[in-house]
Amino acid sequence: MPSPYRAIFAAPGAASFSVAGFFGRMPLSMMGIGIVTMISQVTGRYGLAGALSATLAMSAAVLGPAVSRLVDRHGQRRVLRPVTLVSLVAAAGLLVCVQQRTPDWTLFVFTAVIGCVPSVGAMTRARWAEIYRGDARRLHTAYAWESIVDEVCFIFGPIISIGLSTVWFPEAGPLFAGVFLTIGVFWLTAQRATEPVPHGGKGEDRGGSALRSPGLQVLALAFVATGAIFGSVDVVTVAFAEEQGHKAAASLVLAVYALGSCLAGAVFGLLHLKGEPSRRWLLGVCAMAVSMIPLLLAGNLPLLAVALFVAGLSIAPTMVTTMALVEAHVPRTKLTEGMTWTGTGLAVGVALGASAAGWVVDASGAEAGYVVPVVAGALAAAVGLLGHRRLRRPTPNREGQRERDDDEVSGVGERRDGEQSVA
Repeated sequence: MPSPYRAIFAAPGAASFSVAGFFGRMPLSMMGIGIVTMISQVTGRYGLAGALSATLAMSAAVLGPAVSRLVDRHGQRRVLRPVTLVSLVAAAGLLVCVQQRTPDWTLFVFTAVIGCVPSVGAMTRARWAEIYRGDARRLHTAYAWESIVDEVCFIFGPIISIGLSTVWFPEAGPLFAGVFLTIGVFWLTAQRATEPVPHGGKGEDRGGSALRSPGLQVLALAFVATGAIFGSVDVVTVAFAEEQGHKAAASLVLAVYALGSCLAGAVFGLLHLKGEPSRRWLLGVCAMAVSMIPLLLAGNLPLLAVALFVAGLSIAPTMVTTMALVEAHVPRTKLTEGMTWTGTGLAVGVALGASAAGWVVDASGAEAGYVVPVVAGALAAAVGLLGHRRLRRPTPNREGQRERDDDEVSGVGERRDGEQSVA
């Protein structure tokens, strides 16, 4: 492990909660694609599969920020365990309904309730922010590490989920996603020493959502379009692999997509970049948009894998910069909620992208489905260009702290007395 990454694990408990967070995040890459694979295996209806995946994402988008707001007020342990149990019961209900071939509406009901699953990535990032508050360089590396963990989940998650559902039995992918969620959440919440202190006693923190920040609004909206890229690529790739006669290979192709992001994130975490993070973020969003165009030209799985690997190179650096911007634009006491809102934007986008891709695939075939991520990428770039100015100046938080310089937001400045820490 390169020395900057080794250094962040010097803090007591860091390695333990990071591993727990890895297990807790595996369902993020397993559940949605598992539902798509399961439904397509059982019914052959990609439209229904995409709609259910969209329902899951939309539900998480609605419920996720509310769960994180409760976490900021009452603590991770008190909130995450009960909501996880509710999500697991709903997942079990969905699997039973699929197995028993119950009416479609029952599938949508249980899928919607699964969406109360907590944003484990936001929980672990909040722990890093608590540990390295004021140490901008280590916090930058920690956020890069979290992006690497995200991508490792997306490398192995689809392989496990699609592989189990196609080789063993259709419900196996979502079933094991629930197992990972249980292990991750209960292990994470057992670690009290690194849990951020809740802020439920501060009356000023109750008045309004973190989304009131103009900068956070831009990030969340851009991530709606970014999520549409991810959701549509997942659905179309599974359909494309099936058309090619190698449906199980979809997991490997999607793993290559995540691998590109993982490698880029690992390198990005070693860098100590100067300049405005808002410009780097805009460059990353535009790069993601352009990288979608070659997907239209991939006529077979090997070429598709190469195109997705290149497309993945812009993901993790953009995500790392996004977390730095979130911390710069929201109050400290709403950090978990603020980070969850970016995930919410992704979830909404995944819902829209998966649904749109499913219908396009059903109507015109898999190759035509790659038009959806191209359009989504163009929308993400448009939002970034139009909202870029809002990201250049962080909004002062409600504790009276002064506005920070752009170089501090990017992680190269020193913390000033009385200022909020930056990433």
